[in-house]
Amino acid sequence: MILTVDGHPVYAYTGARALVPAQRALVFVHGAANDHSVWALQSRYFAHHGWNVLAVDLPGHGRSEGAPLPSVEAIAGWLPRLLDAAGVESATLVGHSLGALACLACAGMHPARVTKVALLGAAAPMPVSDALLEAAKADDHVAFELITGWSHSAARQLGGNRVPGMWMTGAALRLMERTRAGVLYADLLACNAYAGGLTAAPQVRCPALVLLGQRDLMAPMQGAQALAEALPDVRVVTLAGCGHSLMAEQPDAVLDALRAFV
Repeated sequence: MILTVDGHPVYAYTGARALVPAQRALVFVHGAANDHSVWALQSRYFAHHGWNVLAVDLPGHGRSEGAPLPSVEAIAGWLPRLLDAAGVESATLVGHSLGALACLACAGMHPARVTKVALLGAAAPMPVSDALLEAAKADDHVAFELITGWSHSAARQLGGNRVPGMWMTGAALRLMERTRAGVLYADLLACNAYAGGLTAAPQVRCPALVLLGQRDLMAPMQGAQALAEALPDVRVVTLAGCGHSLMAEQPDAVLDALRAFV
C-alpha cells in the first residue's frame, strides 16, 4: 500500500490484505537502515488472522520517499500522521530498536492513538559508539559490518537461519547496503541523541511489552531494565541466547510473544 504522508509517498506492507474498518490495527516500525521486510513473518501472520497491518518503511527507507526523519521525536510525531493517512483511529505499535524508541515516544505523546505498545531491542538511553557514528557519517562499509557483527549473537553468526539455505548475517548486511547514502548516519544520530526514554515511559498509559535479547550488545540489558521499570503497565519477555536482531534470530518466539501480548 502506498500512502501519502507529509506530501511524500510512504510504503506500508499490509500482508496483501485490504484494510477493514472494523478490525484492530497493528503498525510495525523497523530500526536503523532497515525496512518493512524485517517483520515478514510477524506482519503476515497478523494480516491473515483478523488484523489490519501496516509494516511501514520510514521516510527515506525502502520504498518510501522523503528524507529520513532527524530524531526519535520526529518519528513519534509522524506515526499519528501515518495513521491519519490510512484512516486508522488507533493502533498497537510494534517497534524494533530505533523504531521501538519512536513507538515509546509516540505512546507517551499521543495516548489516544496507541492501544498497546511492544518494544523490541530497546533501551533507555541507547548510545551509539563513536567509531560506529564516524563510519556511518563517512558512508564507510565498515559501519554495516560493525552493526551486523554486534546485532547477531555469536551462535547466529555461524549459521542457524530458520529458513534453509538463507544466510542470516549476509541478508542483514545486504539490507543495509541497499539504503541511501546518509540514512544510517541519520538513524544512528537519532538513537544516540534521544534522552527522553525514561521521561516518556511513565507517560505511557497503555499496556507495554518489552521484548529483550539476552545477548543484545546494541541495547544493553541495564538500559532495557531501566526502561521496563519506568513503564507503569509492562510485561517483560527475554529470549535466551538472542542478540539484537530478534526477528531474524528467533522469529517464532517473537511472534509467540506478540500473539500473547495483543
